[in-house]
Amino acid sequence: MADSWHHAQSSARKWGGTPDDYYEIHRWFDDSKTIICDFRHRALRHHAEGITLAIDVFGPAIINSAGREVPVRWIGEQHVREDFGHIPSFVDWVRAIKPEPWMGRVGSMEPAGADAIVTVEGK
Repeated sequence: MADSWHHAQSSARKWGGTPDDYYEIHRWFDDSKTIICDFRHRALRHHAEGITLAIDVFGPAIINSAGREVPVRWIGEQHVREDFGHIPSFVDWVRAIKPEPWMGRVGSMEPAGADAIVTVEGK
C-alpha cells in the first residue's frame, strides 16, 4: 500500500469510524520513511516485534469515532499484511542484511575522564 493515509482508509472500511481514527498508528509505522524513502524503511517497524512496540506506544486498543474498541495489534497486523501479504519477524529482516566488517568491530573505552574517547580497534 502506498501511504499511511491509504492504510487508515482501509482500517476505517474494516472497523468503522473515520481514517483519522487510525492515521497516527499507520503514520508511526511509516515514520521511518524520513530516514530512507524506499522499501528498506520497513525494516525498522514492519514486523511482529514492531507491532508489539506499537501496542507499547499506543496502548492495547483505541476507541474509534463510531465507538468501537479496536485492538492496536489488529491495526498493526493490517498495516504489515497490506504491505507484505504476511507478517515477518525482525529476524527475517536481519537475515536479509549483508554483514559488513564494520558491523562487528568492538570499541574499547579509555579510562573515564574529562578527555575520555571511544576508540575502535584497527583505526
